[in-house]
Amino acid sequence: MKARDIMVCQVYKVKEEDTVRSVIEKFIEHGISGVPVVNDRNEIVGYISDGDIMRYIGKHQDQVVDFFYFSTIIQGDNEEFEERAKKLLGLNVMEIAQKKVMKVDWEEEIDRIAAILGKKRIKKLPVERNGVLVGIISRGNVIRHAFQSLL
Repeated sequence: MKARDIMVCQVYKVKEEDTVRSVIEKFIEHGISGVPVVNDRNEIVGYISDGDIMRYIGKHQDQVVDFFYFSTIIQGDNEEFEERAKKLLGLNVMEIAQKKVMKVDWEEEIDRIAAILGKKRIKKLPVERNGVLVGIISRGNVIRHAFQSLL
């Protein structure tokens, strides 16, 4: 079984020139937690998830000390949170989107897709054909298709 056999073809996505406001509106409207970011040729240029948004509005500061990465909690009040949230809405999506996107070709085998989702601890994988976004696969898609004939 290949990616093309299990992928969802209706992909919610945003354009690279969109704001984070449009991303959050899609999350709320469609009950989703992440979307690919595409350019005018429908090529995947990023991915933004609820985790990226949480990292931005959360009360932490990323630091590197002696080549080790860690986050520290910043004490603040609700006004600081609200200010970060308001600022976030106007940002270009590419300012916080992940630019190195895990994706699979539509010919990729299901066992390899399951391995990527499990090992990388990600929820969804964009699917591309000839460099263009054509679908998306979630953990649930893999489980449903892999086990439906065994139950």
